[in-house]
Amino acid sequence: MSLHNTNKATLAGLLIALGIIYGDIGTSPLYVLNAIMKGRMVTEGLVVGALSLIIWTLTLQTTVKYVILTLQADNKGEGGIFSLFALVRRRKRWLVLPAMIGGAALLADGMITPAISVTSAIEGLKQVPAFSGISQDSIVFIVVVILSALFFIQQFGTAFIGKFFGPIMLLWFGMLATLGIVHLTDSLAVFKAFNPYYGIRLLVAYPKGFYILGGVFLCTTGAEALYSDLGHCGKWNIRYSWMFVKAALILNYLGQGAYLLHSFKGKVITADMIEAGFNPFYGVMPDWFLYVGIIVATTAAIIASQALISGSFTLISEAMRLNLWPKFRISYPSEARGQLYIPAINWMLFVGCIWIVLHFEKASNMEAAYGLAITMCMIATSILFANFLVLKRANPGLIYLYLAVYLTIEVGFLFANIDKFPHGGYVTLIIGGGLFFIMYNWFKARKIKNRYVEFVKLDYYIPRLKALSRDETVTKYATHLVYLTSADNPKEIEHKIMYSILYNKPKRADIYWLVHVETLDDPYTCEYIVEHIAENDIIRVDFRLGFRMQPRINVLFKKVVEDLLAKKEVALGSRYHSLESSNMIGDFAFVVMEKFLSQDNDLPVWEQLMMKVHFVIKEYSLSEEKAFGLDTSNVVVEKFPLVVAPVTGLKLTRVDRGK
Repeated sequence: MSLHNTNKATLAGLLIALGIIYGDIGTSPLYVLNAIMKGRMVTEGLVVGALSLIIWTLTLQTTVKYVILTLQADNKGEGGIFSLFALVRRRKRWLVLPAMIGGAALLADGMITPAISVTSAIEGLKQVPAFSGISQDSIVFIVVVILSALFFIQQFGTAFIGKFFGPIMLLWFGMLATLGIVHLTDSLAVFKAFNPYYGIRLLVAYPKGFYILGGVFLCTTGAEALYSDLGHCGKWNIRYSWMFVKAALILNYLGQGAYLLHSFKGKVITADMIEAGFNPFYGVMPDWFLYVGIIVATTAAIIASQALISGSFTLISEAMRLNLWPKFRISYPSEARGQLYIPAINWMLFVGCIWIVLHFEKASNMEAAYGLAITMCMIATSILFANFLVLKRANPGLIYLYLAVYLTIEVGFLFANIDKFPHGGYVTLIIGGGLFFIMYNWFKARKIKNRYVEFVKLDYYIPRLKALSRDETVTKYATHLVYLTSADNPKEIEHKIMYSILYNKPKRADIYWLVHVETLDDPYTCEYIVEHIAENDIIRVDFRLGFRMQPRINVLFKKVVEDLLAKKEVALGSRYHSLESSNMIGDFAFVVMEKFLSQDNDLPVWEQLMMKVHFVIKEYSLSEEKAFGLDTSNVVVEKFPLVVAPVTGLKLTRVDRGK
């Protein structure tokens, strides 16, 4: 479901925003204060200071940076790290690096958030007397079953159950606010938290207070989703709904803090207490409400997980179109716009989630792995948005102020999260680093391959192509022969295509078609240009597709042919004498040029490694014809050697036998 009018809010839009945007940030109360208080004594200074840091993090990082500022950078109504990159990528080439770092971090987040959210919710069973003796192995088993079912249903689409997300999340945030309000009178000292002085004092005066930021950061980890889902909900629906969500979150955090000061002041929150099921989130619930609370919390965690999984599919589809990720098969399980399913990514996330659950077992252990990667994404967004401001000719002083404020905050969070590295943070860096390497390898290998592409003037070959087309001594290869070309200039063509047509075994056809696909910086453009290079002999078709449009060339090309026939721009009838009188359209054959790495290369060691890894990854990705949505029944794949660095300086001396 998508709302494209970003200029006004509607009740339906507000409900949709609640359902698909706030799952991640909305389930943070399940574990944030647990992460902060673990191993520490409950004191007024610690609780009030931590609450102050949470309130001001939600204000500065989520409200100001994302809701007020970053939402301005909408790419024809779409948002997200790659939409932002598409807006600024032509400004500086190196901006691809923060885009890849941000994308990899979001994918890593897509593995960890479902694991920690669902585990935190199910661990609430330990608070219920009837389940007080439940083992952690049983908790893990329940979590694995829930996540397995969630990933399994992705292939069928989630449009139907998505209709219930909004009402359920409205219930969730209403529950958060109510539970918080009920406990505010436990300790009115928590209202001091609105004064940033107490947060700053905690960072400065408390022993190792700076590292408390690692736990505080968990309250804003879902902020990136507010921008990523801009296209689904609209700017003003997000802004108005965030007011309600932020109020509910802060009330719940304050209620949890007041509960801690009332019931545990002077006590240390030990690992054994957490092991036994201690969690201030469930502590604020009356015993009779625990079953309902656990069910609603688990449902909210599942919705949060669903939003991240769907967001990962969209993220990867954009990366594929921007040539930052290998081509994978995409299917469309429902008619809802923007809903897609990528099997390879689904199962990659599934394996990652299940491994994290089995490896860490407890939500308190996962907290150590959570947050480190996503700080990198926020830093990347800050860099890209600053460049967007430059393109919009914003005041340079304001741009430097923006960078100074947010890089200081986010680098601070990064260093605080580094304290988690030996306790599990290494996991997210390994996962995020691996995903970044795949993106970087795909990008770098493409740059290396581009050195090999040799373009020639098409005018030189037009007479030869015409002559070949009329040479009846050569067996006709196809009535219409279609090649995909990467030449941006219609007056040029790759030498390899001319070699394929004219040399070795010449390919005679009545009409030669050259098809070029250009990926645009805006999301949903779908248009084409036709150029008759040689009347009824050579035709070039340029498809101009937005970065969210799938290049289903088979379908698009058929539409172009139908349009040309309707306008009588070209004679497409069969030129076989026996069929010509029946006005039958001739056959079409697509030729796809597939590269393989030649042994005749003299690359530097690093580039040689990158190319070898690239072709290994390519083995597991879609073939060229499937990636472009071609019907394999009329596609011919020609393999040709990729020689990016020919061997030079080879000394070979002839000698006579016997000398």
